[in-house]
Amino acid sequence: MLTTDPRRNETFHHKLEQFNPGVVWLSAEGHVTAFNDVALQILGPAAQQSLGVMQDKLFGIDVVQLHPEKSRDKLRFLLQSRDAGGCPAKSPPPLAMMINIPDRILMIKVSRMAGLQGMCGTCMIFYDVTDITTEPPRQSPSGNSSNAPSPRRLFKLPVYRKNRMILIDLKDIVRFQGDGHYTTIVTKDDRYLSNFSLSDLELRLDDSIYLRVHRSHIVSLSYAVELIKFDESVNLVMADAERTVVPVSRSKAVKLKELLGVI
Repeated sequence: MLTTDPRRNETFHHKLEQFNPGVVWLSAEGHVTAFNDVALQILGPAAQQSLGVMQDKLFGIDVVQLHPEKSRDKLRFLLQSRDAGGCPAKSPPPLAMMINIPDRILMIKVSRMAGLQGMCGTCMIFYDVTDITTEPPRQSPSGNSSNAPSPRRLFKLPVYRKNRMILIDLKDIVRFQGDGHYTTIVTKDDRYLSNFSLSDLELRLDDSIYLRVHRSHIVSLSYAVELIKFDESVNLVMADAERTVVPVSRSKAVKLKELLGVI
């Protein structure tokens, strides 16, 4: 469906070509040795707000410490991962990460750097894709501009597949399933891996459409086709290719029934 919003009429890759990437050089130990101007503009305020670290104190800091605590394990996993074939210089695929202070979505690519003596550091390149994946910031419910704004609501999800970054429309997503460092995004006829956590997604989805029915599952109620009740358990059948049966926790069963209009 066409939209009058010019942001959404531009293709992702055309928009990406217009971006200036953020670039961070890291030592072999993962400490920051250099930034470009874009990286300083984004990570500088984040470090000051979350850590109280001024811009001139960023050099030499562990890059993991520049990210929100709940994102650190994920970033550390990316930085420490190695190619399955044993090549230490082989770089992992890009990582899409939500950065909460400021409220940004970054697509991060890590490239390992090798010199004559072997591995000598890492180049971290990122694109800020916030404006092409989220709605404009919303005011807090009280309307008080002094309060922190609500998280920006998603309308597209960036993922990486076959050496390409693509955007998935939320309206095409049937459900999300958490699995360790990854979340599986399921549409009616395909699956994608995402690095967003269910908790991050839950904060940025329309809760009248998307419900976290279980600690490992968020579903789109638009694709719910059957509610199954057996003894004390409740399950929801979804309209993906496998007609997946999703478990519903007891604490979410009442809200789910209310949203579906089921007594």
